[in-house]
Amino acid sequence: MNAPLPGSRKLGETRRNTILEWLQEEGNARVRDLAQALGVSEVTVRQDLEKLEADGHVVREHGGAYLKSMRQQVRAMALQHLDNMDAKRKIGRAAAALIGDGETIILDSGSTTTEIAANILGHRDMTVITNALNIALMLGAEPGFDVHMTGGHFKPPTLSLSGERSADYFNGLFVQKLFLATAAIDVEVGLTYPTLSDLAVKRAMIGAAERVILAADSSKIGARSFSALGGLDVIHVLVTDEGIRDEDRAAIAAAGVEVIVA
Repeated sequence: MNAPLPGSRKLGETRRNTILEWLQEEGNARVRDLAQALGVSEVTVRQDLEKLEADGHVVREHGGAYLKSMRQQVRAMALQHLDNMDAKRKIGRAAAALIGDGETIILDSGSTTTEIAANILGHRDMTVITNALNIALMLGAEPGFDVHMTGGHFKPPTLSLSGERSADYFNGLFVQKLFLATAAIDVEVGLTYPTLSDLAVKRAMIGAAERVILAADSSKIGARSFSALGGLDVIHVLVTDEGIRDEDRAAIAAAGVEVIVA
């Protein structure tokens, strides 16, 4: 049997990384859905899942696979993406400083937006709409908070609700501020995400908000993920950390986005 060409090996690694990011966002996936989204055969996807299982990342099941750590994470109410937490805590404090008592806001799901939620404890007369179970549990019993949750499909790694039903919740709503999360942000393509399921709900959140504030640590700037939400024109403010490169900060500001460095 001929050995794979170097280029095909790299392509396979890139595709497997995309599949792993998908599973880290959704928790599980069907072979046919991955094949359709990636534009490859189901046989190729099965081979990729076999490799990811051998590497200890996923567990294969009939017709698909699920993230190996999923059950333990949900039982512990832990989020999947907990890297760069020092930066995310700084961003959380800086973004929370933009929120005043008596406001109605949307908090997107994610580890950085969770830090924002932690820093508004003690506020009064707040209405918070979220698709994140952990944020709802954090704020729901606090005096001075009226917390509303969307419906939708449960995504274990992000402890969130997503999909069309979650998006439908925002029809007819109007809020002052949305604090949005993203997987990656690029000057040319804008905001990108590992899967397709979140796009509808994030667009609906943006449509309901007077002001859109993106909370993203600097490791996400200059990167691209699988699916595009929209250009930088969908956000008004970026709150990030001091790791942002000067050229990225200048380019984002030139696109009309206010950049706040925590």
